[in-house]
Amino acid sequence: MLSEIFKAYDIRGIYGQNLTEDVAYKVGKAFVHFLKCKEAVVGTDMRLSSPKLSKAFMHGVTEQGANAIFIGQVCTDAVYFASGFMKKPGVMFTASHNPKQYNGIKMCRPGAVPINENTGLIAIKSMIEKNQYNAKIKKTGKIIKKDILKDYSIHVKRFINAKKLKKLKIAVDAGNGMAGKIIPLIYKNLHVKIFPLYFRLDGSFPNHPADPSKYENLIELQKIVRGKKCDFGMAFDGDADRIFFVDENGEIVNSSLISSLIIKNILMKNKKEKIIYNLVCSRIVPETIRKFGGTPIIERVGHSFIKDTMRRTKAVFACEHSAHYYYIDNYNADSGMITSLIAAEIISKENRPLSELLNEFRKYHTIEETNVEVHDKQAKIKEIEKIYSKQNPKKISKLDGITIEFSNWWFNVRPSNTEPLLRLNLEANSEELMNEKKEDLLRIMKS
Repeated sequence: MLSEIFKAYDIRGIYGQNLTEDVAYKVGKAFVHFLKCKEAVVGTDMRLSSPKLSKAFMHGVTEQGANAIFIGQVCTDAVYFASGFMKKPGVMFTASHNPKQYNGIKMCRPGAVPINENTGLIAIKSMIEKNQYNAKIKKTGKIIKKDILKDYSIHVKRFINAKKLKKLKIAVDAGNGMAGKIIPLIYKNLHVKIFPLYFRLDGSFPNHPADPSKYENLIELQKIVRGKKCDFGMAFDGDADRIFFVDENGEIVNSSLISSLIIKNILMKNKKEKIIYNLVCSRIVPETIRKFGGTPIIERVGHSFIKDTMRRTKAVFACEHSAHYYYIDNYNADSGMITSLIAAEIISKENRPLSELLNEFRKYHTIEETNVEVHDKQAKIKEIEKIYSKQNPKKISKLDGITIEFSNWWFNVRPSNTEPLLRLNLEANSEELMNEKKEDLLRIMKS
């Protein structure tokens, strides 16, 4: 059962089936034993199963002799902040964008250093399977409640000059997730009017799934942006670490365009910095990095891999196609809230509409990431490689799944780390070519 839920960079499963209170309890014990820590920060999202799972986890932590510092319902990047700010390991109970029956555990070392399959997840899994815990615990730990959101709010606001914000109108879709609690806190006393959508915390997701990467979940946000004549709109996933944008016309913005805008803003201030992008970002991202004097570094998909590379290379910023944005001054962690503030500051400073600011980056035609359920993911990837390697590609990469580049288009097919899916990303020099190649690949993937 553990093999089903221990993924490449977190633990993720269906509550009551393969992710239970007993599993969470054992993970808590193994977490303390593995890190030999005396305290651990614990936060949760608003999922219905998060209270029971986090309570069981903290029971394991305290039985193992450590204190659990419970910071309550927060966004994931608040746990990363607490880990960095307090210099303690952190744990977040969330399944991000997954449906309501899912939950998960994201873990990090002190300083928000991620724990992935290569840096601890496999070891923790093995400890549970072999029941390898300290047999003699002299004294059980305590559960200590602590509110870190005031310090967190101060921290994220340091990334902008609040005085430069003009009077913006911003529509925000929280999707009944944690942004509904955090956005009012962050934007309090700023020169911004927020039009809230689905701010009530509700882990049953009564309005739409907390997955703004699916464009059908952005329809209401688009309507509000147009109807209220907002400067732009923002949508967050369940744990609010990812942020998606809608421009002033209500048009959905590809995350690679937002990444390019932020990269330009960073490199105009500090040239020659290193910036990381994952391999399925639009090619406009590395092109923008080079254009403004930076050094692009490619990495596979996944927050823990991105953060590890940031630490190793001292990159100042990193971005993923899935709308994760990482900052060196945020303990190398991703933050939807920081990104929202930076976007607001750029739009205010430039005094131009978001759509106009993005025009210089509109060079390629990119599909919305498309998922296909596949019985044997690796076999299908090999089949795709065999077919397209015969078509004289410029480059083939196996950094994450399979990426094949041609002169006027490229695609990546990679296995999901959390679901039985293959994910397709594809980009071309024309819309016609993009649609043609997408249709070809989907036919192969579904066959």
